[in-house]
Amino acid sequence: MVAATAACVLGILAMSPAQAAAGANCGGASWYALHSKTASGERMNPALKTAAHRKLRFGTKIKVTNMRNGKSVVVRVNDRGPFIRGRVLDLSKGAAAEISMIRAGTAKVCYEIIR
Repeated sequence: MVAATAACVLGILAMSPAQAAAGANCGGASWYALHSKTASGERMNPALKTAAHRKLRFGTKIKVTNMRNGKSVVVRVNDRGPFIRGRVLDLSKGAAAEISMIRAGTAKVCYEIIR
């Protein structure tokens, strides 16, 4: 498997050839910590490492990297969203904490499908 890497060149996020080949996607991410049911039918647990994505199958595992600090986390898709332009993922609070984006609330991320 090719690891996702990205470089910030003159303030512009550039995707490496390895990322492009691996199908990495980049955009904004936010986090949420509700206890309601997810679109997959399971109850949202903010402590777990889960995510909402508009189209990926439920159960898909993806590696999410915070482009500001390079920290990564593997999450499981169990919900639908986000529904705000420019955002590609909504992360659970537990996942967001792993990549140090709780305080900011949002972050520029890249993700790649693991399985």
